[in-house]
Amino acid sequence: MPTTIGSLRRLLLTPSLREVTFAARGFPSAPPEAVQRLEAIPQAVICGFEWGIDARDQWELERRLDLVEPEQRGFAYEGATMALTVVDAMGGGRGKRTRELLLGPGHPHIFLTYIGIGFAMARLPRPLWKKVVPDLTGSPYYPAMTWLAVDGYGFDRAYFETRKWVDEQRVPASYPWDGHPDYFPHAIDQGIGRALWFIHGAQVQGVASAVARFAAGRHADLWSGVGLAATFAGGCDAAGLATLRREAGEHWAQLAQGAVFAAKARDYAGHVPEHSAEAVTVLAGLPVAAAAALADDSAADPAAKSAVPAYELWRENVRTRLNSLKLA
Repeated sequence: MPTTIGSLRRLLLTPSLREVTFAARGFPSAPPEAVQRLEAIPQAVICGFEWGIDARDQWELERRLDLVEPEQRGFAYEGATMALTVVDAMGGGRGKRTRELLLGPGHPHIFLTYIGIGFAMARLPRPLWKKVVPDLTGSPYYPAMTWLAVDGYGFDRAYFETRKWVDEQRVPASYPWDGHPDYFPHAIDQGIGRALWFIHGAQVQGVASAVARFAAGRHADLWSGVGLAATFAGGCDAAGLATLRREAGEHWAQLAQGAVFAAKARDYAGHVPEHSAEAVTVLAGLPVAAAAALADDSAADPAAKSAVPAYELWRENVRTRLNSLKLA
């Protein structure tokens, strides 16, 4: 049963399911099948958020999330993490509920739950951002992958404030995330790139044209986000994916790196849809198992001193290996 406080938070913070439809957002038209697939994803996030806000304890939340079909379950965990992050940050704590979820039943979906933290950031004032990531010491993807929270923030802003972040191409202000303020806008652009895949209904020409309208220095990060979304979310057939790879041109390695990370996330969660397996094969030239292994083998030492975060070193290593395989 929902709590009174939870219900109030839900009403104040949660968009309706209708609000994330293409018609409500004013996104360009796309084939009905792609629209239905891509609308279902933010709707799963909203359901997870509502359950996270209302649930009396983790047991109840986990039972609800387990009812979601495997392909969409990670997105529901995204929403639940967003809810618990908001509750923890606004309550003055430091991630107790979020930490319990991410180290517990949410761990297989850790890549998406980090993104859920970013969705919460979009609804919290910046002074509270220092509280949003709990201590996940012991998790193999902490702290390097916490940059996915910034990616999630960028996706949220582009999806819900499309005119400002996509049409007007707003450049985000820096923030000292993980001690690397200069990298912050890059991670946001990776999230904006993911959003472009949704905004344009997985239609390759629309996505490619949208990327091209941004300043050239932003294209690499945008294409990486496109590759991740195309592989994880789907919505495009093999012929369209082959065209997407050609459209990426000099940024093929960035597109393929995004696809590799998406395949790794799907594999880690224990469910790889056919569209994800097809996408990583077309975009990166690798089957899922090989892509996941490449991602693991490319991880950077988080303790290494570098001008860029370990997350970017990881991404660079993936791109280097992909280029080597392409030339072999």
